[in-house]
Amino acid sequence: MTRPEIDASRPPDTGERFAASVRVRRFSPAERWVHRATALLMGLCVLTAACLYLPQLAELVGRRALVVTVHEWSGLLTPVPVLAGLVSRAFRADLRLLNRFGPHDRVWLRSALRRDARPGARPAGKFNAGQKTYAAWIAGAVLVMLGTGLLMWFTHLAPLVWRTSATFVHDWLALAIGIVLAGHIGMALARPESRRGLRTGSVSREWAEREHPLWRP
Repeated sequence: MTRPEIDASRPPDTGERFAASVRVRRFSPAERWVHRATALLMGLCVLTAACLYLPQLAELVGRRALVVTVHEWSGLLTPVPVLAGLVSRAFRADLRLLNRFGPHDRVWLRSALRRDARPGARPAGKFNAGQKTYAAWIAGAVLVMLGTGLLMWFTHLAPLVWRTSATFVHDWLALAIGIVLAGHIGMALARPESRRGLRTGSVSREWAEREHPLWRP
């Protein structure tokens, strides 16, 4: 059986036009690039840290001096994409949304802790309470990692006891960041429409109304 040819000259019918228009803009190009660049730098930090602390990986990779250099500079550059993104009005607007918790966010957190997935049980605006909590935590963690890393890198900045404490905090917080990032990636893999929003900048209106009912794009 031959496959029927599609007439490219035929104008789309009403259903086709509607299907093509049900996607809504979620992220601007600047926001998507900030996310990609930050993810790349943090990925380099985690991978190089693993190569520095796990003997099996250290032996496999070798070239410890190069790994240390990549780790130090990727960590130092991690805040740069966010700072560069501040020139974008859309990025600044989303930062304000991420930094504001409302009554509906408390409802979302209580429902999430109870694993209540009923429709309407987790009200959310453009960002839900879980995303806001993650963003606040990872931002604080990056600043702490940057400060402790500088104390470890420039040994003349502080006395020995400060550098020892900085090393302790840096190592254990790095482990916590690795665990949190693994959870973040796992949740992203389970939500293809969320990934599509970060990849293309738009999401389906049906998904937006279901997952973020208080958001008015």
